[in-house]
Order: sequence, then structure tokens, then C-alpha cells
Amino acid sequence: MVGSWTASDVAGVLRRPTAADDKYSRGVLGIRTGSAEYPGAAVLGVEAAWRTGLGMVRYVGAARDLVLQRRPETVTQDGRVQAWLIGSGTDASARRGDETHALRGILAGDVPVVVDAGALDLVVAATAPVLVTPHAREHARLREALGLPEAHDRAAGSAETAATLGGAVLLKGSETIVATPSGWSTTVDAGTPWLATAGTGDVLGGVIGALVAGAAAGGEVDAEALGPLAASGAWLHGHAARLAAAAAGHGGGPITALDVADALPRAVAEVLARA
Repeated sequence: MVGSWTASDVAGVLRRPTAADDKYSRGVLGIRTGSAEYPGAAVLGVEAAWRTGLGMVRYVGAARDLVLQRRPETVTQDGRVQAWLIGSGTDASARRGDETHALRGILAGDVPVVVDAGALDLVVAATAPVLVTPHAREHARLREALGLPEAHDRAAGSAETAATLGGAVLLKGSETIVATPSGWSTTVDAGTPWLATAGTGDVLGGVIGALVAGAAAGGEVDAEALGPLAASGAWLHGHAARLAAAAAGHGGGPITALDVADALPRAVAEVLARA
């Protein structure tokens, strides 16, 4: 355990674009999220990815029209990506066969994949570098699929899951735990209790996906490298929530998931100013 992740740690992960960059060198994130039942998850993840900073988002999920209404710069055609975000706003029990086939193809690819919610059931067979982002109940189901016993300690359980899976784990909570297969781990404070509201997990996925795509544009990203990227995404997510809550008035106030996404550019700028 390296202790709690800090703004200085995040500053070491973020990269400020230069005059030599283009949209491809800044990272291209593929997003396959959302469903007819939960289309907003796709909108939130796409919004967060753009606002965290990357070169392009390719969205190929079920909420295409809503995504384009909110973020018309999003590309909605298949093409080369440097990382994937999958599963947010989907339900494995309602997933069609063609969607399962597509997700398995992504998980068998050679680019890193951030795996959330309705795609977690497929991750055990993944060969791509993966980061899973479960909450407590999803983590328990994943451990069962991996043949692991019930975990009574969040940190130790996350580390064991990462080692068995061969991928990075981000276990959501008021204190987020991030672990990698080698045994590296850290914690990230949620930032504010106001963050406990619907849709913020979808925003988190977009933040992390953007960071992973940006890193992958500069070189190979394996399961170990996904750990610091995930922790940095969780920290930025929490800091954006603090900024959004503070904007509501003295002492903070209620926020929505889009409020968190809206505050991400400032959160990123504040960290880059420290670098």
C-alpha cells in the first residue's frame, strides 16, 4: 500500500498537450456503454471523457442519438482506438447475443479496457489489459466467478482479486481502493459525501477512460500501469465533486453527475498548475 493518492501523484500522471500533438496523439477512447433502459450512463461517460481531456471519443453503443445531442463532436463510427470503456448503464441479464460477442471481442483485443457494471461478468476470460471498477456487490460477484471466498477486508480483498484476475481493480466506496496484480495498491478519498448520487460512477468511468487512452497514445499500458491511472481518475473525480459542491454555496451543497463532469476541466487545470 502506497498510502492515500494525492494531487502531486495525479500531477505525475497527467500530460499537458503540446504544439506537436494532434487528436490521435492525445488519445482515442472507444466507449460502448448505455442501453435502452439506461441511456444516460452513456451520455455521462462521454461527457466526462471529453472534459477530462483527450483527442477523440468514439461512441458505438445504444445511446448514439442522445450522445450526439449532448456532445456532437463525438465520432459514432467504428475505427481505431487506444483504450475502451465498456459496461456502464448495461445489464448482463438483458444483454443480446450480438452485444456479448462484441464485448468479448474487445476484451480479447490488445488495447486496455476499463470494465464497469454490465460487462463485469465477461472479464474473467479477458486477455486484454483490464481495469475493473466494481462496487461492493459487483466485487462480491466477481470474486465468486474467480473462485474466491467472501472478502472481509476491502483492501486485502481488492489485492487478492487483482492478483487472481491478472488485472487492476478499483473498488468504489467513500474510500476507493485501487490494486494491481503485483500487490501495488493505494486509497483515494471520495472528496465529498455529496458525490453519493446517481450517475457519478458513469462519470468516473469516463474520467478513467480518458486518462488510459491518453497514456496508451504514448506507449503500452499494462495492468500495472492501469493502477496509477485509475487512482488519478478517482482523485480527479472526487476533486471535481468538491469543486461542484463548493459552487453551491458556503459549506457545499447538492450536486448532480453532470455537475461533476462540468467541474472536471477546472480540476485538471488545478493539478496541471502544480506540475
